[in-house]
Amino acid sequence: MILKIVKYPDPVLLKPGEPVTEFNDELKKLVEDMFETMYDGQGVGLAAPQVGVSQRLIVIDLSNKRDPEQKIVLINPEIIEAEGTQYGEEGCLSFPEIHEKVVRAQKVRVRAQDVDGHWFEKDGEELLARCFLHEIDHVDGIVFLKRMTPLKRSICQRSIRKLQREGNW
Repeated sequence: MILKIVKYPDPVLLKPGEPVTEFNDELKKLVEDMFETMYDGQGVGLAAPQVGVSQRLIVIDLSNKRDPEQKIVLINPEIIEAEGTQYGEEGCLSFPEIHEKVVRAQKVRVRAQDVDGHWFEKDGEELLARCFLHEIDHVDGIVFLKRMTPLKRSICQRSIRKLQREGNW
């Protein structure tokens, strides 16, 4: 089922998600629905707060359904290592039409649980590292506006206000 994507400045996007404590069929259904929603929105990552669920849950697929082996589910994720820097453009399903360059780590290692509650670690470089960091920001209540320079943030906020006035947000 395709879920409704919440847009900034909805309060659910601005507060940390609650840890997932129950690993059951309801969680597995939410994960499936999040993947379907992400694909429908043509995204590569989606965090539960973006669909109005204040939990520490992320889905990622850089292959856009082409390779099922690339589907990643991170539950209760945390960054345990980060190194290097990269500067590149990001978009966000909760910020339609907004794309801006931000600085992120080049390489990261995350620790998370899978849908059955088992802990694992996963490394990511370049786009995957960017995606991990962007989505973990979401479950921490941080939106990518906060990663922009003050000038770029101000420009984006003005664009959002204009889109809101026009009824397009």
